[in-house]
Amino acid sequence: MAKINKIWAREILGSRGIPTVEAACMLDSGDISVSSVPAGASTGSHEALELRDDDPGRFKGKGVLKSVNLINDVLGPSVTGMDPTDQIGIDEKMLKMDGTKNKSKFGANTILAISATVAKSGAVAKKIPLYRHIAEISAQHGMQIQLKIPTPLFNMINGGLHGAGNLDFQEFHVIPASNKKYSEGLRISDEIYITVGENLARRGAIHSVGDEGGYAPNLFTNADAFAVLSDSVREAGYSLGRDVFFGLDVAANVFFKNNKYSIRDKTSPMDENQMLEYYKSLNSTYHLAILEDGFHEDAWGSWKKLSEQLGNQVTIVGDDLLVTSPKRVEKAIKEKACNGILVKPNQVGTIIETLKVIKQSIEAGWKVIVSHRSGETNDWFIADFAVGVGADYVKFGAPARGERVAKYNRLLSIEAELALL
Repeated sequence: MAKINKIWAREILGSRGIPTVEAACMLDSGDISVSSVPAGASTGSHEALELRDDDPGRFKGKGVLKSVNLINDVLGPSVTGMDPTDQIGIDEKMLKMDGTKNKSKFGANTILAISATVAKSGAVAKKIPLYRHIAEISAQHGMQIQLKIPTPLFNMINGGLHGAGNLDFQEFHVIPASNKKYSEGLRISDEIYITVGENLARRGAIHSVGDEGGYAPNLFTNADAFAVLSDSVREAGYSLGRDVFFGLDVAANVFFKNNKYSIRDKTSPMDENQMLEYYKSLNSTYHLAILEDGFHEDAWGSWKKLSEQLGNQVTIVGDDLLVTSPKRVEKAIKEKACNGILVKPNQVGTIIETLKVIKQSIEAGWKVIVSHRSGETNDWFIADFAVGVGADYVKFGAPARGERVAKYNRLLSIEAELALL
């Protein structure tokens, strides 16, 4: 039986220049695994606590030395000597030591750094790929996983908190048809991404990129973004509704004020019924495959109406609504508030808690989308995790920027490995 010899951590930089935690695990064999934790910009208020130093003298208060010290001095020593393949035992020990509902003692980022690094070490100890190890842990939770590459949601245009104050909606996606091989879908979507850049340049629109690699152009309305995408799909030689589909992450929390939704496409703020009609109009034009966070995170009645009227045509996805929380997922299932979930391990803090939420969602018949965060690292852990839990989709950003491409390229490697079996 392999044993954990030592766990340690350090502070590194994420893709937005904001510090995050990196943890390493050494086994008694001498093998070392390393993992780092992402951070979000558009965060739901019900997410588990992300521990920061709040020291204005370092990184404007965004340092993570508290987390580093907790790993080095408290949590790391507590799991030393344990079997790295015992993911359940290790995660449960850390949860018991924290003892709070929202990880307010140690921070979800602190705990997840160890949880993810231990998962990598468990795979090393078993001498199998990480995605297979995750699938075996999933089986311990009663899930029967068929290993496959999930369909990616490619972020083409950024707005909201991921953009430059240019658009209200946070992410405009191009989604390859699910009947295409992953590598083919990646190529098609990358060709469309390049074409979007050319199209924006031709229009004279500023097209820097946002946090997740999608273009952040100075368009007038959200509808203009769809027009650019539609033109780009056609110019790249593909057909909307056959080769690719559109998806939308609205992130409505950002423009919800005084119980109204204010977007630049409309001259006056909209109530929930007007916003719902707007979504229905969008869908009738573009036949969306995915609609994420269309209403405020606590507007349960609005979510229920949206699912009742569009859920048979569109996957209605909860992110800020659900925040990978078992209790909120349970409520959403009961309320029939959505039929898809965005899964982010750092919203809850451990691998085993994340797996429990995925199991809940699968049993409810929901679509599962495993997601990165806007503040990422080059760690490709989440790609293996998505394959290991049998996710329907992954959301890793644009096919650009190193921290996004690392995950897409890892899926290429896994696709090649699975083809050899």
